Order: sequence, then structure tokens, then C-alpha cells
Amino acid sequence: MTRRKMFFRMITASLIRRRSRMLVALLAIAVGATILSGLVTIYYDVPRQMGAQFRNYGANMILVPSVESDAFETMRTVDDIMLNIIPNEQLVGVAPYRYETVSIHDQPVIAAGTEMAGARAASPYWHIDGAWPSKSGEILLGGETADLLGLKSGDKLTLVYTPEISDETPENENLSGQENGQENAPENADQSGQESADEADYIPGSELEMEVTGILETGGSEEQYVYLTLKDLQELTGSAGRLDVIELSVSATREQLEHYAERINMDIDMENVTAQLVKRVTQSESTVLTKLQALVFLVTAVVLALIMICVATTMTAVVTERRKEIGLRKALGASDQSIIGEFMGEGLLLGGVGGILGSGLGFAFAQYVSMNVFNGSIQFQPLLLPLTVIVSILVTGCACLLPVRSATDVDPALVLKGE
Repeated sequence: MTRRKMFFRMITASLIRRRSRMLVALLAIAVGATILSGLVTIYYDVPRQMGAQFRNYGANMILVPSVESDAFETMRTVDDIMLNIIPNEQLVGVAPYRYETVSIHDQPVIAAGTEMAGARAASPYWHIDGAWPSKSGEILLGGETADLLGLKSGDKLTLVYTPEISDETPENENLSGQENGQENAPENADQSGQESADEADYIPGSELEMEVTGILETGGSEEQYVYLTLKDLQELTGSAGRLDVIELSVSATREQLEHYAERINMDIDMENVTAQLVKRVTQSESTVLTKLQALVFLVTAVVLALIMICVATTMTAVVTERRKEIGLRKALGASDQSIIGEFMGEGLLLGGVGGILGSGLGFAFAQYVSMNVFNGSIQFQPLLLPLTVIVSILVTGCACLLPVRSATDVDPALVLKGE
């Protein structure tokens, strides 16, 4: 039998003989390794889980026209951003908006033209009493607007758009009138001329027959608008290609968002676009994430300390119980190194077995927490298996240092005399 096999047989036999004490130590190590593995798994997966949860609170980045321009082209801008700056897999939702003042029942309201699928993805917190518009000719009313107009889901309405008309009179017409002496014309001629000018400047408004599919309830300013498809609004106004704002919901950390915004603002191909972060969302996400990660770190440190205390207490009791055995071995010529090796071998074996058990149980623990807190499964981290085992062995080894040191201090003469 080789020395290695003999050594392994000695420490396993010692553990089996004192299985009640060692089982307590093994259980403590396994529980600690379970919590360690689970919390570290949650720690690394929290940013993804928290990002998914905060996406329910709306967009975290908006694109607005720069100072030099009052609008920009939508799809070209978004396509450039997705292709060159923000990875497509991180874009949760893209909602372009164009705002125009329209009339419903002779009441002026603000109409927001958007792409309904993008708005639904970027603003999942919107509560719709009814249904989202799914085709042309359907409209979504904000709660305040619906109460003001006395409308509900299923009602029909007429959307009226009247272009703004300039009140300025062309300068050449005034000069022409003065040169021809029209300032002395009879009063009826003036009135006739004014009526002709008003008829020439009058631009009839456009109308669209719409059906209300739902009422939007958010408790915020969104309830003051009406929402229709961008195509319908472009048809109503007779102009296309202009947007006022683009809302982006991006699954990324605050640092990544700041990097994306900086790249967009510095891109010369998008000089008419300014990217801004929605601070109420990004700051809240960053604050909650930082505090949660700090809590996980603190709990992990406390658990590791408790493991060390439990293992150190158990090993101290074992050393006290085996004082006569240690004294006899030293009297027969055993070196301190051999005694240290045996006790450390027992402790490290317990740490390795406990770490292996805790790695599997830790993932189950993390999955349970994730499903109950975040309502989503967690991603398995393969590197955590060897990491948990190594940390368990190191913690157990550190906990064994003081008990092992007391074992080497045993005086054979005193112990064998019964003192």
C-alpha cells in the first residue's frame, strides 16, 4: 500500500469514527457552500434580471432632434443606431412619436402618431382598458381625454386636422396695391378684396373616421393624448418622414447606456440627433442594483465567517478528544508535520465534499429565489462549480489552523500521565 493510499485511509477512517461531529461540520460547510453558490449566482445574474424588471417602467433612452433641426427621419436613424451602435439583441423596444394638434368634437387634443408594436414593447406598464389598435382606422384614447370627450371603447369619432395658416400679407401685394392707387378704392371694394384674400388663404382641414379600441390608464401625462398609427397621422397631415422623439428601451447597464449615448452624439452621420438618458429610470436601476449587490456581498461574507466558526469549533472539539492519541503518536516519534497533515487532510476533505454538495444545491437555491422574486429562470454559471469547491476548501483550511496548532502543542509526557 502506497503512502498516499495509507494517508487517505487514515483520514477517512478518522472521519467515520467521529461521524456525528464530522457530519455537523460537513452540514455546516454544505449549507454555507449552498448559500455562497446561490448568492454569487444571483449576484452575477442580478443585472440581467433587474434590467428586465426595469424595462417594465418604460424607455431608458430617448432620441430628440438637435438644436439646429426640429425633426428627423425615423427609420433611417433607428436603422443606423441598430447597425452601428446598439446591438439588436439589447433593443427591447423602439417607439417613434410624432405629435400634432387635432380636433375631436371641436375640442383640440394632441395626437401622437407611433408604431403600436414598438410603443407596446417600450412601455409595457401602460394599462389598456380595451385593446391596442391593430390596424389603420383605430385609435387609443388617454383616460383624461376620453373623460373630457365622453368617449369609450367601441365609439366612432372624426379626427380633424387643420394646418396652421400664416396671417402675414405678402409684401409685393401691398406695394402693388399702393402703386395702383388702390388705397383710395371704395369701401365695398376693400371688403370684396379682403374676402377674396381670405378665400385664397383658406386651407380646408383633413378628416379621418376612427374607432376607439381602448382607453389608456397610466396615472401620468400619457392620459392627455390620443394615439394612432404613424401611417394614419401622416395621411391626416399630408406629410411624412418627420418625427419629434424616439423612445428606446435598451437592456443594458447604466455605463453601457452612457457609452451608447456618447457614441450617438459624436457620430457625424447622425449630427441632427441628440441622445439623452431617462434619469428617473437609469438612476433608480443603478441605485437598486448597487444596494442589492452590496447586500449579497455582505450576506456572503457573514455566511463564510459562520462556516469558519462552526468548522473551527468542531475541529477544536476533535483535537481535545484526541489529545491522548496525539500524545501517544508523538511519543512514538510522529512529527508535527504528520499530525498537521492528518488534521488538515480531514478538514480539506470535508471542505471539498461540502463544496461539491453546495454547488448543486446552490443553483437550485438561486433558481428558487429567481423564480419567486424576479419571475424568471436564472442562468447557470459553470465556473461557479470549481469556484465554490475551492472557496469551501480554503475557508475550511483557514478554520482548521488554530485547532491544528493546538494539536502540535500537546506535550506527550503530560498527556500520558493523565494531566
